[in-house]
Amino acid sequence: MLVLIAGVFYSCDMIEKKDNKQEEEQEKVLRQVTFNGDPLTLLGEPVKEGDKAPDFKLLSKDLSEKTLHDFEGKVKVLAIYPSIDTGVCASQNRHANELFNLEDVVVLSVSCDLPFAQSRFCEAEGLENIVTLSDHRDVSFGLAYGYLIKELRLLARGLVVIDKTGIIRHVELVPELTHEPDYEKALAKVKGLLSS
Repeated sequence: MLVLIAGVFYSCDMIEKKDNKQEEEQEKVLRQVTFNGDPLTLLGEPVKEGDKAPDFKLLSKDLSEKTLHDFEGKVKVLAIYPSIDTGVCASQNRHANELFNLEDVVVLSVSCDLPFAQSRFCEAEGLENIVTLSDHRDVSFGLAYGYLIKELRLLARGLVVIDKTGIIRHVELVPELTHEPDYEKALAKVKGLLSS
């Protein structure tokens, strides 16, 4: 009888482990993006609408540290991208500079590029309505927001909108890195926050 009971517990334990393994596999599939169709793994816990926005320490163009608290009292649009040296990323920054140029809104342009490269790009393009911030030092932003690409040590592409109280109101993680985010959806969310 004891052997039978032990066998039942072993069997239940194996079923539970199998279910846990299936859940882990499903989560891995959900935590991927692609680059030209090839899968890439995302690290970190993904942020969700309604979450309190995780704080961060990023480097600005003068190498000073900036945190989320430095932008309190404003709606924050985080334009997250892999590298300023690509056409899609450059286009994303141009769009963010133009579309989100609204009173009480700050656009934080975040990548793992060096602060000097980000600044040089903005100066060359005449982008004056975005604040460039670099996660190159320790990729803590990428991990805290769930945008860090394991294989490349770059950030995935997306937009995150944080309200004036620090609550995340919009999250977009673009599944294919060569595609741009849905600017209009994020803009509608920003305008809704400003009018309420």
